[in-house]
Amino acid sequence: MLLVVSLAIGLWGRKTMHRAGTNISPLKPSINLVNTGPYRFSRNPLYVAMTLLYLGLTFLFNSWWGVALLIPVLLVLHFGVVRREERYLERKFGEEYLAYRSQVRRYL
Repeated sequence: MLLVVSLAIGLWGRKTMHRAGTNISPLKPSINLVNTGPYRFSRNPLYVAMTLLYLGLTFLFNSWWGVALLIPVLLVLHFGVVRREERYLERKFGEEYLAYRSQVRRYL
């Protein structure tokens, strides 16, 4: 079930970003602020989808050590990627991003 949900969220998020005309890769500049589709519920649906995919695969392969490794992975993702992206989006989109951030949760 986690695998199906993660793929659905991931595909929906990618499709929404593509329709908005912005880059999907976090290594490329954001062109538009996306606040439709799954971005109405989470500011980071693609990271949520990747986390659910990881958990689904961990459970599928009955690899409980994978669950323990998820904690440091999520810490690196949060502090090393998400927080940096948020600072970038705030600088780039200003008040528009701040308003969006105040209305939509970071993850779930």
